[in-house]
Parts: sequence; structure tokens; C-alpha cells
Amino acid sequence: MATRAMYELSGAGLEKASDLMKLLPPDLFAELCQQSIEHLQWQNSGVDQTLLCQRFQAAGVDTNVDEVRNVLNAVNYLFSTAAKHKLSTDALLSVVASHYKLPKQTLQVFRHVWNEEGEKLSGTECSRDLLPAAQLLDFQWKIGMAVSSDSCKSLNHPYVTVQLKVAEHSGQVQNKVFEMTIPEFQNFSKQFKEMSAALENV
Repeated sequence: MATRAMYELSGAGLEKASDLMKLLPPDLFAELCQQSIEHLQWQNSGVDQTLLCQRFQAAGVDTNVDEVRNVLNAVNYLFSTAAKHKLSTDALLSVVASHYKLPKQTLQVFRHVWNEEGEKLSGTECSRDLLPAAQLLDFQWKIGMAVSSDSCKSLNHPYVTVQLKVAEHSGQVQNKVFEMTIPEFQNFSKQFKEMSAALENV
């Protein structure tokens, strides 16, 4: 089992993220790790990576949201895989230290967080599935009317704009917007009613 865990952790894509990890002050890296653990335990619906990026930049770290996302994805993967294999703190640190050249203070953050949360995370359902599924945070819709368009010939027809706020398995919160015709929206609504009726019978 330890060998298999070692193999899975070595494929976590930490190489790309480790450069940024080396630059992060220990307190900020600990904050990122704690948010990762809370997300994996379903204690929060997502991690605001833009806010984390701003905090890192305010601390003098030259980074961007994509790099922060890479670090969070790598940390999520490390913790969830370690939980799946129920690794001890020493086993997790041995794998990380043998594959990635991280500074001592970064490894100490891993040690502290896994000492505090590892056993609890290993006992949760999410450790079996590695990462929680995407979660719908908000659903909004509005009716509009097309009055001008360069490409659309049929104007003055109503349409529905739907905006979904989704927390993806990585913890990233995204807004997804799409438009539907009235018949499409009516069919969409009908399917939701059918799902609701089916759930009442479960």
C-alpha cells in the first residue's frame, strides 16, 4: 500500500506547484492547506483562489490565480490521496520529501496540518472518492428580450439567461452563464419538477 501511495503521490503534478510553495511564507501556506482540508471535509463549498492570490501578492509573492490554483490542486490531491491510503504523518512527509525539493518550513506545515487533521480526513467519505464532486452554490435566472444583434435575424423574441455559481472539486468557485429560448427553459423547468417528484419518493 505504501508503494502504491508513493506512486500516486508522485504523479500529483506537484512539480509545477512546488516552485510557488517555496516562495510562500509558512503562515500563508498553512492557510491554504487548512482551506484545502476544510474543502475536502465538506466544511466549505469552495476556496476563493482570487482572494488567496491577492493575499500572496500583498505578502510580496509574485504569482497569479493560475499558479495558486495549481498549488491548491496539488495540495488537495496530496491530502486526499494520503487520506485514501490512511498514511501516517511520517509516511506522507517521506513521500513528499523524497519526490519534491521543498524547504523545511513547508514540510513542517505539512507535518502540522496532517498531525491535526489527517486521522479525521482519513475517516471521511471523501477519502474514498479522493475529491468531493462539484457543488451548486447559487442559481439565478432572468427573462430578457433581444432587440439588436449583428448575427440574429429573429429579434424581439424573449429568452432566459441562467447563471450558475459552482464550486468545482478543486475548490475553485466559477460562474457559468448560458441562454435558452422560452421552450428550452420550459423543458428545463419540467425536468427539474420530475427530479423533485422522484426525490420525494426516495
